[in-house]
Formats: sequence, C-alpha cells, structure tokens
Amino acid sequence: MKRRKMAVSSLDKSIVNLVTGVDHRILAIWAADCAERALPLFEELRPGDPRPRRAIEALREWVTSGVFRMADVRRTALDAHAAARDVQGNDAARSAARAAGQAMATAHVSSHAIAAAIYAATAFRDAAATGDEEGATMREREWQFRHLLEMIGTSEV
Repeated sequence: MKRRKMAVSSLDKSIVNLVTGVDHRILAIWAADCAERALPLFEELRPGDPRPRRAIEALREWVTSGVFRMADVRRTALDAHAAARDVQGNDAARSAARAAGQAMATAHVSSHAIAAAIYAATAFRDAAATGDEEGATMREREWQFRHLLEMIGTSEV
C-alpha cells in the first residue's frame, strides 16, 4: 500500500475542532511549539541552514511584539519552504522545514497552525523506525492535542 503524503491519525478531526475559535496568538505559539519539536530532524541533516529556525523565531517575535509586516512574514515562511525543497531524499527533514514555514504563516492566517502540526507529525512519522510509523504519528498528535488543551486551559479529553 502506498504511503500517504501527510500523516493522518484518529485525532485529526478533534484537533481541527479544538482549534476553531482559539485565539490567534495562542495558535501561533502552538504552531511554533509543534514545528520546533520536529526541527532537529531538519537541523541534524542541514546544521548550517538557519531558515526553518528563523521562521519559528520570527513567529515567536510576532507573538511577543505584535508587529506584523506581510512582506517579512511571507519571505520568512517561503524561506523555510525553500529549505524544505533543498532537502533531497529525507522526507522527515523536508516535513520539519515545512512545519516551520507553515508555523510562520500562522501570523498571517491562523489556520496555518493546523498545517504546521500536521507537517510536524508527518516528520516524526517519516523519521520513525519501520513498523512504528503509525505509533510515531499518534504519539505526536496526542502531544499536540494535550498541549493545545493545556494552552487554552480546558480539561476536555
């Protein structure tokens, strides 16, 4: 059976439902946290390429300062995606860089947070040992779900 391009889990719908109505800045922090967890998968392969990390740092700066310049958001997000395109033969590293690019795009449109989280889960799936891909995806999506619940201060499970 052909592997899906993006990781999927039984929590996907719950996460999408949970994201609805959450404050934009909370989603940005969550997206940055998700992307940052996957970032070592990129940086181990490309330690001299700062573009995905810069995207996460720029998003965190936006959360703190509130200063929004669309040209900067766009450039920084697209730079992280360019880093992903530059990765050859390592799907985990590519997805980790894409998670950072999507996280940065959350400054512009909050729904990019969902894509950042999915790319992060995909990075962990692609880095998993053969036979543990589904488990790696589920562990990451469970962390993402619990982390967002904690951030919004709900006790839903």
